[in-house]
Amino acid sequence: MKLIILNRDGVINHRLSGGITTVDEWQAIPGSLQAMGRLVQAGFKLVIATNQPGIASGVLDLETLHAIHSKMESELEQYGGYIDAVFFCPHGPDDGCSCRKPEAGLFQDIAARYQRDLTGVYAIGDTLEDVMAAESAGASPLLVKTGAGKQTLRDNENMQKNISVYKNLSAVVDVILVE
Repeated sequence: MKLIILNRDGVINHRLSGGITTVDEWQAIPGSLQAMGRLVQAGFKLVIATNQPGIASGVLDLETLHAIHSKMESELEQYGGYIDAVFFCPHGPDDGCSCRKPEAGLFQDIAARYQRDLTGVYAIGDTLEDVMAAESAGASPLLVKTGAGKQTLRDNENMQKNISVYKNLSAVVDVILVE
């Protein structure tokens, strides 16, 4: 089974400083849904791993989170894609949980659900936390420059020496599909 793990905000959709808290705020990054559709058509299962601290702070409830994901899935279907599963951490940064990236809990849950080692599984993110969680779980992190990606690179000068960096999700998919 071919599996790809995607961070949501900053990779698939535009990142907002206060987080995505309404369905209307969720707006796909141009080309991201098409790229995801191409992955599905090539036989990949898409899994989302996302921190959602708005739940802990009370600015986002589960009903709205599910509605946001329904919108994402509905728009993705237009490009022949679907999301196999969404794993999210509902905790805030100070809650001390094991599922909030940079911890590897979400990735461990994904590995358990799919009954597989994550070695060789690409995990595409836009933050240092995404990279750290993927590495901790044995996945292969890739960084995109969308979302917080450019700032992540500025803040971590040596990162580009250690992992592959791409303009956006579409550019990553171009490379994955020729491997």
